[in-house]
Amino acid sequence: MIRLRLDTLFFILKNIIKSLISQVSNKKSEQFNIKKFQKIINYNFNDQSMLIAALTHTSQEPLSTKGSHFERMEFLGDSVLGLITSEELFLEYPDYNEGELSKLKSKIVSRKMLALVSNKIKLKNYVIFNSDSAGKGGLNSVLSNTMESLICAIYLDGDLEKTRKFIKQFILKDYSLQLKKGDLTDHKSKLQEFTQAEFHATPDYQILKAEGPEHEKIFTIQVSIKGEAYGLGKGPNKKAAQQDAAKHACKKLGF
Repeated sequence: MIRLRLDTLFFILKNIIKSLISQVSNKKSEQFNIKKFQKIINYNFNDQSMLIAALTHTSQEPLSTKGSHFERMEFLGDSVLGLITSEELFLEYPDYNEGELSKLKSKIVSRKMLALVSNKIKLKNYVIFNSDSAGKGGLNSVLSNTMESLICAIYLDGDLEKTRKFIKQFILKDYSLQLKKGDLTDHKSKLQEFTQAEFHATPDYQILKAEGPEHEKIFTIQVSIKGEAYGLGKGPNKKAAQQDAAKHACKKLGF
């Protein structure tokens, strides 16, 4: 009886949220091919305004004292992604302890992973955002945030199992390959652990240059150990460039 009441309450709250989000879409569907994008993500929305809201970045939202609908969807999408990923890893790795599961989960739900997935579904062609005010994180930050917002939209429009299907198809399906390629490895942490043990020093990262427009800026960073250069890296933000530099340094040091 209590479970039934909770399910009913959740259904009511979910539809209230859907109604609020649908009101801010402003018929922006003309800016891109909704049908084509739905085919790419293998999900057809019952309420297409939900999809428009998910793809309308904060930089394009009208000013409001009630808070950003995009950021609220991003928040919920992040939680849903974490829940489903945790469940799937819990079932897939029965011998892993809490620490091992947490470490693997953090890589899968990372912004880096979501940015990689966004390229797979060509999200850049469909997200609605103002490149001049998209934030310091650059395009990759916009895309990873939009991925979380999109997950929220599928969850609100459909249900948990339909969201699980999307996450398994586009995020969980190839994560082991990304891990093998080293795309999700924290090279900075690996390098720091190594240099502290071998050199009794920490790596020093120096920005050599930053090129391009604000929303697509490319940083070039050099990593040095005790004044000697060990790696050069590039990326759309400082963190990505540092990771790339650390990756090259690890390779040069032979680990």
